[in-house]
Amino acid sequence: MLQLNFIRENRELVIQGLHKKHFKQAEETVADLLDSDQRRRSTQVELDQTLARANSLSKEIGNFMKAGQKAEAEQAKTEATALREKSKTLEDSLKTLEQQQHELLVTLPNLPHHSVPEGRTADDNEVAYAHGAMPNLPTDALPHWELIKKYDIIDFDLGIKITGAGFPVYKGKGAKLQRALIQFFLDEAEKAGYIEIQPPIVINEDSGFGTGQLPDKEGQMYFVTEDKLYLIPTAEVPITNLYRDAILETKELPVKNAGYTPCFRREAGSWGAHVRGLNRLHQFDKVEIVRVELPENSYLALEEMSQHVQSLLQKLELPYRVLRLCGGDMSFASALTYDMEVYSGAQQRWLEVSSVSNFETFQANRLKLRYRDENKKTQLLHTLNGSALALPRIVAALLENNQTPPARKQPNPQRHPHPASLTVIHQI
Repeated sequence: MLQLNFIRENRELVIQGLHKKHFKQAEETVADLLDSDQRRRSTQVELDQTLARANSLSKEIGNFMKAGQKAEAEQAKTEATALREKSKTLEDSLKTLEQQQHELLVTLPNLPHHSVPEGRTADDNEVAYAHGAMPNLPTDALPHWELIKKYDIIDFDLGIKITGAGFPVYKGKGAKLQRALIQFFLDEAEKAGYIEIQPPIVINEDSGFGTGQLPDKEGQMYFVTEDKLYLIPTAEVPITNLYRDAILETKELPVKNAGYTPCFRREAGSWGAHVRGLNRLHQFDKVEIVRVELPENSYLALEEMSQHVQSLLQKLELPYRVLRLCGGDMSFASALTYDMEVYSGAQQRWLEVSSVSNFETFQANRLKLRYRDENKKTQLLHTLNGSALALPRIVAALLENNQTPPARKQPNPQRHPHPASLTVIHQI
Protein backbone atom coordinates (compact mmCIF):
# COMPACT_ATOMS: atom_id res chain seq x y z
CA MET A 1 0.00 0.00 0.00
CA LEU A 2 1.33 3.44 -0.88
CA GLN A 3 2.07 5.82 1.98
CA LEU A 4 -0.31 8.74 2.18
CA ASN A 5 2.34 11.28 3.12
CA PHE A 6 4.35 10.27 0.02
CA ILE A 7 1.29 10.79 -2.19
CA ARG A 8 0.64 14.14 -0.54
CA GLU A 9 4.21 15.32 -1.13
CA ASN A 10 4.72 13.77 -4.59
CA ARG A 11 1.36 14.07 -6.30
CA GLU A 12 2.58 14.38 -9.91
CA LEU A 13 5.22 11.67 -9.50
CA VAL A 14 2.54 9.31 -8.16
CA ILE A 15 0.21 10.07 -11.07
CA GLN A 16 3.03 9.43 -13.56
CA GLY A 17 3.79 6.09 -11.92
CA LEU A 18 0.13 5.08 -11.99
CA HIS A 19 -0.02 5.96 -15.68
CA LYS A 20 3.01 3.75 -16.35
CA LYS A 21 1.11 0.88 -14.73
CA HIS A 22 -1.94 1.83 -16.81
CA PHE A 23 -4.08 2.46 -13.75
CA LYS A 24 -7.35 3.98 -14.91
CA GLN A 25 -8.53 7.34 -13.56
CA ALA A 26 -5.20 8.06 -11.83
CA GLU A 27 -5.79 11.81 -11.54
CA GLU A 28 -9.35 11.40 -10.26
CA THR A 29 -8.43 8.77 -7.67
CA VAL A 30 -5.47 10.75 -6.35
CA ALA A 31 -7.60 13.92 -6.22
CA ASP A 32 -10.36 12.09 -4.32
CA LEU A 33 -7.82 10.60 -1.94
CA LEU A 34 -6.15 13.92 -1.15
CA ASP A 35 -9.52 15.64 -0.78
CA SER A 36 -10.64 12.95 1.64
CA ASP A 37 -7.36 13.32 3.50
CA GLN A 38 -7.78 17.09 3.77
CA ARG A 39 -11.30 16.70 5.13
CA ARG A 40 -10.09 14.02 7.55
CA ARG A 41 -7.33 16.25 8.90
CA SER A 42 -9.70 19.22 9.25
CA THR A 43 -12.21 17.03 11.07
CA GLN A 44 -9.46 15.72 13.35
CA VAL A 45 -8.43 19.29 14.26
CA GLU A 46 -12.05 20.26 14.98
CA LEU A 47 -12.54 17.13 17.08
CA ASP A 48 -9.38 17.81 19.09
CA GLN A 49 -10.49 21.38 19.74
CA THR A 50 -13.99 20.22 20.75
CA LEU A 51 -12.63 17.63 23.19
CA ALA A 52 -10.18 20.15 24.63
CA ARG A 53 -13.00 22.64 25.25
CA ALA A 54 -15.15 19.91 26.81
CA ASN A 55 -12.33 18.95 29.19
CA SER A 56 -11.83 22.59 30.11
CA LEU A 57 -15.54 22.96 30.87
CA SER A 58 -15.45 19.95 33.20
CA LYS A 59 -12.91 21.75 35.33
CA GLU A 60 -14.92 24.99 35.20
CA ILE A 61 -18.09 23.21 36.31
CA GLY A 62 -16.26 21.86 39.35
CA ASN A 63 -14.95 25.31 40.21
CA PHE A 64 -18.40 26.90 39.78
CA MET A 65 -19.96 24.34 42.10
CA LYS A 66 -17.31 24.92 44.76
CA ALA A 67 -17.91 28.67 44.52
CA GLY A 68 -21.70 28.25 44.76
CA GLN A 69 -22.22 29.67 41.27
CA LYS A 70 -25.04 27.32 40.28
CA ALA A 71 -26.28 29.34 37.29
CA GLU A 72 -22.82 29.45 35.76
CA ALA A 73 -22.37 25.73 36.46
CA GLU A 74 -25.65 24.88 34.73
CA GLN A 75 -24.74 26.99 31.73
CA ALA A 76 -21.37 25.22 31.52
CA LYS A 77 -23.11 21.83 31.77
CA THR A 78 -25.39 22.74 28.89
CA GLU A 79 -22.43 23.74 26.74
CA ALA A 80 -20.53 20.56 27.73
CA THR A 81 -23.50 18.40 26.71
CA ALA A 82 -23.63 20.11 23.32
CA LEU A 83 -19.89 19.60 22.89
CA ARG A 84 -20.18 15.89 23.71
CA GLU A 85 -22.87 15.50 21.06
CA LYS A 86 -20.74 17.42 18.58
CA SER A 87 -17.68 15.30 19.35
CA LYS A 88 -19.68 12.12 18.77
CA THR A 89 -20.79 13.44 15.36
CA LEU A 90 -17.22 14.42 14.52
CA GLU A 91 -15.90 10.98 15.57
CA ASP A 92 -18.44 9.30 13.29
CA SER A 93 -17.46 11.58 10.42
CA LEU A 94 -13.78 10.91 11.07
CA LYS A 95 -14.35 7.17 11.03
CA THR A 96 -16.24 7.45 7.71
CA LEU A 97 -13.50 9.59 6.16
CA GLU A 98 -10.77 7.19 7.33
CA GLN A 99 -12.67 4.28 5.81
CA GLN A 100 -13.10 6.16 2.51
CA GLN A 101 -9.41 7.01 2.52
CA HIS A 102 -8.43 3.38 3.17
CA GLU A 103 -10.73 2.10 0.41
CA LEU A 104 -9.12 4.48 -2.07
CA LEU A 105 -5.57 3.67 -0.94
CA VAL A 106 -5.95 -0.09 -1.37
CA THR A 107 -7.05 0.35 -4.99
CA LEU A 108 -3.74 1.97 -5.93
CA PRO A 109 -1.01 -0.36 -7.24
CA ASN A 110 2.61 0.04 -6.29
CA LEU A 111 4.58 2.61 -8.25
CA PRO A 112 7.08 1.20 -10.78
CA HIS A 113 10.82 1.67 -10.37
CA HIS A 114 12.32 4.24 -12.74
CA SER A 115 13.98 1.46 -14.77
CA VAL A 116 10.65 -0.19 -15.63
CA PRO A 117 10.00 0.17 -19.37
CA GLU A 118 6.85 1.63 -20.81
CA GLY A 119 4.37 -0.81 -22.28
CA ARG A 120 0.98 -2.44 -21.92
CA THR A 121 1.43 -6.16 -22.54
CA ALA A 122 3.98 -8.97 -22.39
CA ASP A 123 5.00 -8.06 -25.95
CA ASP A 124 6.50 -4.85 -24.54
CA ASN A 125 8.77 -6.53 -21.98
CA GLU A 126 12.51 -6.05 -22.43
CA VAL A 127 14.92 -8.96 -22.85
CA ALA A 128 17.67 -8.13 -20.35
CA TYR A 129 19.75 -11.28 -20.80
CA ALA A 130 19.75 -14.61 -22.65
CA HIS A 131 21.74 -17.77 -21.94
CA GLY A 132 22.23 -21.17 -23.54
CA ALA A 133 21.83 -22.75 -26.95
CA MET A 134 18.47 -23.75 -28.36
CA PRO A 135 17.86 -27.51 -28.36
CA ASN A 136 18.32 -29.29 -31.69
CA LEU A 137 15.43 -31.74 -31.64
CA PRO A 138 14.38 -34.31 -34.24
CA THR A 139 11.58 -33.33 -36.58
CA ASP A 140 9.20 -35.74 -34.89
CA ALA A 141 9.90 -34.41 -31.38
CA LEU A 142 6.93 -34.71 -29.05
CA PRO A 143 5.50 -32.03 -26.77
CA HIS A 144 5.66 -32.93 -23.09
CA TRP A 145 1.97 -33.82 -22.85
CA GLU A 146 2.58 -36.58 -25.38
CA LEU A 147 5.79 -37.73 -23.70
CA ILE A 148 4.25 -38.04 -20.24
CA LYS A 149 1.33 -39.95 -21.69
CA LYS A 150 3.58 -42.24 -23.70
CA TYR A 151 5.70 -43.15 -20.69
CA ASP A 152 2.90 -42.93 -18.10
CA ILE A 153 4.62 -40.59 -15.63
CA ILE A 154 1.89 -37.95 -15.21
CA ASP A 155 -1.82 -38.63 -15.56
CA PHE A 156 -4.23 -35.78 -16.26
CA ASP A 157 -7.26 -38.03 -16.66
CA LEU A 158 -6.87 -39.43 -13.15
CA GLY A 159 -6.61 -35.88 -11.83
CA ILE A 160 -9.86 -34.99 -13.54
CA LYS A 161 -11.46 -38.10 -12.09
CA ILE A 162 -10.59 -37.34 -8.47
CA THR A 163 -10.63 -33.53 -8.55
CA GLY A 164 -10.97 -31.77 -11.90
CA ALA A 165 -8.98 -30.29 -14.76
CA GLY A 166 -5.66 -28.75 -13.80
CA PHE A 167 -4.87 -31.21 -10.97
CA PRO A 168 -2.47 -33.83 -12.42
CA VAL A 169 -1.43 -37.08 -10.75
CA TYR A 170 2.32 -37.76 -10.77
CA LYS A 171 3.25 -41.43 -11.05
CA GLY A 172 6.44 -43.47 -10.78
CA LYS A 173 9.37 -41.60 -12.33
CA GLY A 174 7.16 -38.51 -12.63
CA ALA A 175 6.68 -38.41 -8.86
CA LYS A 176 10.39 -39.09 -8.28
CA LEU A 177 11.34 -36.27 -10.62
CA GLN A 178 9.09 -33.88 -8.68
CA ARG A 179 10.71 -34.83 -5.38
CA ALA A 180 14.22 -34.67 -6.83
CA LEU A 181 13.68 -31.17 -8.23
CA ILE A 182 12.13 -29.87 -5.01
CA GLN A 183 15.05 -31.22 -2.97
CA PHE A 184 17.55 -29.80 -5.45
CA PHE A 185 15.98 -26.33 -5.30
CA LEU A 186 15.82 -26.37 -1.49
CA ASP A 187 19.42 -27.55 -1.19
CA GLU A 188 20.60 -24.78 -3.52
CA ALA A 189 18.64 -22.20 -1.53
CA GLU A 190 20.29 -23.40 1.68
CA LYS A 191 23.74 -23.08 0.08
CA ALA A 192 22.82 -19.48 -0.82
CA GLY A 193 22.05 -18.67 2.82
CA TYR A 194 18.26 -19.08 2.86
CA ILE A 195 16.64 -20.62 5.94
CA GLU A 196 14.00 -23.17 5.05
CA ILE A 197 10.44 -22.56 6.25
CA GLN A 198 7.57 -25.03 6.03
CA PRO A 199 4.51 -22.76 6.35
CA PRO A 200 0.76 -23.49 6.40
CA ILE A 201 -0.82 -23.69 2.95
CA VAL A 202 -3.99 -21.88 4.03
CA ILE A 203 -4.08 -18.24 5.10
CA ASN A 204 -6.51 -15.84 6.74
CA GLU A 205 -7.74 -12.55 5.28
CA ASP A 206 -5.15 -10.46 7.14
CA SER A 207 -2.35 -12.46 5.52
CA GLY A 208 -3.91 -12.07 2.07
CA PHE A 209 -4.17 -8.32 2.61
CA GLY A 210 -0.62 -8.05 3.93
CA THR A 211 1.04 -9.25 0.73
CA GLY A 212 -1.44 -7.66 -1.67
CA GLN A 213 -3.55 -10.64 -2.75
CA LEU A 214 -6.59 -9.07 -1.09
CA PRO A 215 -8.64 -7.21 -2.09
CA ASP A 216 -7.07 -7.49 -5.57
CA LYS A 217 -7.13 -11.23 -6.34
CA GLU A 218 -10.03 -12.86 -4.50
CA GLY A 219 -11.26 -14.46 -7.70
CA GLN A 220 -7.93 -16.20 -8.31
CA MET A 221 -7.75 -17.97 -4.94
CA TYR A 222 -9.63 -20.97 -3.59
CA PHE A 223 -11.73 -19.95 -0.58
CA VAL A 224 -12.79 -22.16 2.33
CA THR A 225 -16.13 -20.49 3.03
CA GLU A 226 -16.94 -21.88 6.46
CA ASP A 227 -13.55 -21.00 7.97
CA LYS A 228 -12.86 -17.89 5.86
CA LEU A 229 -9.46 -19.21 4.82
CA TYR A 230 -7.73 -19.14 1.44
CA LEU A 231 -5.52 -21.78 -0.17
CA ILE A 232 -2.19 -20.08 -0.89
CA PRO A 233 -1.31 -19.02 -4.45
CA THR A 234 2.40 -19.07 -3.50
CA ALA A 235 4.60 -19.62 -0.43
CA GLU A 236 5.44 -15.90 -0.57
CA VAL A 237 2.19 -15.16 1.25
CA PRO A 238 2.58 -17.19 4.46
CA ILE A 239 6.36 -16.70 4.65
CA THR A 240 6.24 -12.92 4.26
CA ASN A 241 3.40 -12.77 6.80
CA LEU A 242 5.68 -14.33 9.40
CA TYR A 243 6.91 -10.76 9.83
CA ARG A 244 3.56 -8.99 9.98
CA ASP A 245 3.34 -6.43 12.82
CA ALA A 246 7.06 -6.90 13.52
CA ILE A 247 9.79 -4.39 14.30
CA LEU A 248 13.12 -5.99 13.37
CA GLU A 249 16.52 -5.00 14.64
CA THR A 250 19.07 -4.12 11.97
CA LYS A 251 21.27 -6.98 13.21
CA GLU A 252 18.46 -9.38 12.19
CA LEU A 253 18.65 -8.19 8.57
CA PRO A 254 18.62 -9.34 5.91
CA VAL A 255 15.94 -11.99 6.41
CA LYS A 256 16.41 -14.80 3.86
CA ASN A 257 13.79 -17.56 3.83
CA ALA A 258 12.97 -20.34 1.40
CA GLY A 259 10.04 -22.71 1.39
CA TYR A 260 8.46 -25.44 -0.66
CA THR A 261 4.65 -25.60 -0.89
CA PRO A 262 1.96 -26.71 -3.27
CA CYS A 263 0.33 -23.64 -4.83
CA PHE A 264 -3.32 -23.22 -5.78
CA ARG A 265 -4.78 -20.86 -8.38
CA ARG A 266 -8.36 -20.87 -9.60
CA GLU A 267 -7.71 -19.10 -12.89
CA ALA A 268 -6.21 -21.39 -15.45
CA GLY A 269 -6.29 -19.21 -18.55
CA SER A 270 -7.93 -19.77 -21.88
CA TRP A 271 -8.12 -22.91 -23.97
CA GLY A 272 -5.39 -23.66 -26.47
CA ALA A 273 -2.01 -25.33 -26.94
CA HIS A 274 -0.27 -22.65 -24.84
CA VAL A 275 -2.05 -23.92 -21.71
CA ARG A 276 -1.95 -27.64 -22.50
CA GLY A 277 -0.36 -30.21 -20.24
CA LEU A 278 1.87 -28.70 -17.56
CA ASN A 279 1.85 -25.21 -19.07
CA ARG A 280 -0.82 -23.97 -16.67
CA LEU A 281 -2.34 -25.77 -13.68
CA HIS A 282 -4.69 -25.15 -10.76
CA GLN A 283 -2.27 -26.92 -8.39
CA PHE A 284 1.50 -27.04 -8.77
CA ASP A 285 4.67 -27.30 -6.68
CA LYS A 286 7.09 -24.43 -6.18
CA VAL A 287 10.07 -23.42 -4.08
CA GLU A 288 9.94 -19.75 -3.13
CA ILE A 289 12.67 -17.44 -1.82
CA VAL A 290 11.69 -14.42 0.29
CA ARG A 291 13.84 -11.56 1.58
CA VAL A 292 13.32 -8.65 3.96
CA GLU A 293 15.89 -5.91 3.43
CA LEU A 294 16.89 -2.42 4.45
CA PRO A 295 15.69 0.00 1.74
CA GLU A 296 19.21 0.89 0.63
CA ASN A 297 20.08 -2.78 0.03
CA SER A 298 16.94 -4.09 -1.67
CA TYR A 299 17.91 -3.61 -5.32
CA LEU A 300 21.27 -5.30 -4.79
CA ALA A 301 19.29 -8.13 -3.16
CA LEU A 302 17.00 -8.29 -6.21
CA GLU A 303 19.99 -8.80 -8.50
CA GLU A 304 21.35 -11.51 -6.19
CA MET A 305 18.00 -13.30 -6.27
CA SER A 306 17.93 -13.09 -10.06
CA GLN A 307 21.42 -14.58 -10.23
CA HIS A 308 20.39 -17.39 -7.87
CA VAL A 309 17.44 -18.36 -10.06
CA GLN A 310 19.63 -18.18 -13.17
CA SER A 311 22.19 -20.47 -11.53
CA LEU A 312 19.47 -23.12 -11.10
CA LEU A 313 18.55 -22.92 -14.77
CA GLN A 314 22.20 -23.16 -15.77
CA LYS A 315 22.70 -26.26 -13.63
CA LEU A 316 19.64 -27.80 -15.28
CA GLU A 317 21.20 -26.90 -18.65
CA LEU A 318 18.06 -25.16 -19.86
CA PRO A 319 18.27 -22.25 -22.30
CA TYR A 320 16.65 -19.22 -20.73
CA ARG A 321 16.16 -15.51 -20.98
CA VAL A 322 15.57 -12.78 -18.40
CA LEU A 323 12.82 -10.22 -19.03
CA ARG A 324 12.38 -6.86 -17.37
CA LEU A 325 8.62 -6.47 -17.21
CA CYS A 326 6.97 -3.34 -18.57
CA GLY A 327 4.58 -1.26 -16.50
CA GLY A 328 1.45 -2.82 -17.95
CA ASP A 329 2.59 -6.43 -17.39
CA MET A 330 3.71 -6.06 -13.77
CA SER A 331 1.83 -7.31 -10.74
CA PHE A 332 -0.27 -5.03 -8.55
CA ALA A 333 2.30 -4.96 -5.72
CA SER A 334 5.61 -5.00 -7.60
CA ALA A 335 7.98 -2.08 -8.15
CA LEU A 336 10.33 -4.05 -10.42
CA THR A 337 10.03 -7.62 -11.71
CA TYR A 338 12.33 -9.91 -13.66
CA ASP A 339 10.73 -12.91 -15.34
CA MET A 340 12.83 -15.95 -16.22
CA GLU A 341 11.65 -17.95 -19.22
CA VAL A 342 12.99 -21.29 -20.47
CA TYR A 343 12.77 -22.38 -24.08
CA SER A 344 10.53 -25.34 -24.75
CA GLY A 345 12.00 -27.13 -27.76
CA ALA A 346 9.05 -29.21 -28.88
CA GLN A 347 6.55 -26.38 -28.40
CA GLN A 348 9.04 -23.86 -29.82
CA ARG A 349 8.04 -21.18 -27.34
CA TRP A 350 9.26 -19.52 -24.17
CA LEU A 351 7.72 -20.61 -20.86
CA GLU A 352 7.80 -18.46 -17.73
CA VAL A 353 9.26 -20.39 -14.79
CA SER A 354 10.09 -17.63 -12.30
CA SER A 355 9.27 -14.08 -11.32
CA VAL A 356 11.63 -12.19 -9.01
CA SER A 357 10.21 -8.95 -7.62
CA ASN A 358 11.04 -6.05 -5.34
CA PHE A 359 7.95 -4.62 -3.63
CA GLU A 360 9.87 -1.85 -1.84
CA THR A 361 7.67 -0.64 1.06
CA PHE A 362 4.34 -1.59 -0.56
CA GLN A 363 3.85 -4.88 1.30
CA ALA A 364 5.68 -3.67 4.41
CA ASN A 365 3.20 -0.80 4.80
CA ARG A 366 0.30 -3.27 4.75
CA LEU A 367 2.16 -5.66 7.04
CA LYS A 368 3.41 -2.93 9.42
CA LEU A 369 6.86 -4.46 8.98
CA ARG A 370 9.44 -2.00 10.27
CA TYR A 371 12.92 -1.48 11.69
CA ARG A 372 14.43 1.15 13.96
CA ASP A 373 16.83 3.55 12.27
CA GLU A 374 19.89 5.13 13.88
CA ASN A 375 17.62 7.72 15.51
CA LYS A 376 15.44 4.95 17.00
CA LYS A 377 12.57 5.94 14.70
CA THR A 378 10.59 3.15 13.06
CA GLN A 379 10.85 2.95 9.26
CA LEU A 380 9.33 0.57 6.74
CA LEU A 381 11.45 -2.26 5.37
CA HIS A 382 11.54 -3.60 1.79
CA THR A 383 10.24 -7.06 0.87
CA LEU A 384 11.22 -9.22 -2.10
CA ASN A 385 10.35 -12.66 -3.38
CA GLY A 386 11.09 -14.99 -6.25
CA SER A 387 10.24 -18.42 -7.64
CA ALA A 388 13.24 -20.72 -7.27
CA LEU A 389 11.66 -22.54 -9.00
CA ALA A 390 8.12 -23.44 -10.12
CA LEU A 391 8.11 -27.07 -11.24
CA PRO A 392 5.52 -27.66 -14.01
CA ARG A 393 7.14 -25.78 -16.86
CA ILE A 394 10.62 -26.79 -15.71
CA VAL A 395 9.54 -30.42 -16.02
CA ALA A 396 7.94 -29.70 -19.41
CA ALA A 397 11.15 -28.14 -20.76
CA LEU A 398 13.39 -30.85 -19.30
CA LEU A 399 11.36 -33.60 -20.93
CA GLU A 400 10.99 -31.89 -24.28
CA ASN A 401 14.53 -30.55 -24.63
CA ASN A 402 16.22 -33.81 -23.64
CA GLN A 403 14.27 -36.21 -25.79
CA THR A 404 16.13 -38.14 -28.51
CA PRO A 405 14.95 -40.52 -31.22
CA PRO A 406 13.77 -43.82 -29.70
CA ALA A 407 16.55 -46.35 -29.31
CA ARG A 408 16.62 -49.18 -31.84
CA LYS A 409 15.34 -52.54 -30.68
CA GLN A 410 18.07 -54.60 -29.02
CA PRO A 411 18.92 -58.12 -30.30
CA ASN A 412 17.90 -59.59 -26.93
CA PRO A 413 14.11 -59.20 -26.71
CA GLN A 414 14.30 -59.48 -22.90
CA ARG A 415 16.26 -56.24 -22.66
CA HIS A 416 14.26 -53.04 -22.76
CA PRO A 417 16.39 -49.89 -22.42
CA HIS A 418 14.97 -46.87 -20.71
CA PRO A 419 13.49 -44.39 -23.18
CA ALA A 420 16.14 -41.81 -24.05
CA SER A 421 13.56 -39.08 -23.61
CA LEU A 422 13.56 -39.81 -19.87
CA THR A 423 17.34 -39.69 -19.37
CA VAL A 424 16.93 -36.44 -17.44
CA ILE A 425 15.04 -38.24 -14.69
CA HIS A 426 18.08 -40.40 -13.94
CA GLN A 427 20.43 -37.43 -14.11
CA ILE A 428 18.36 -35.56 -11.54
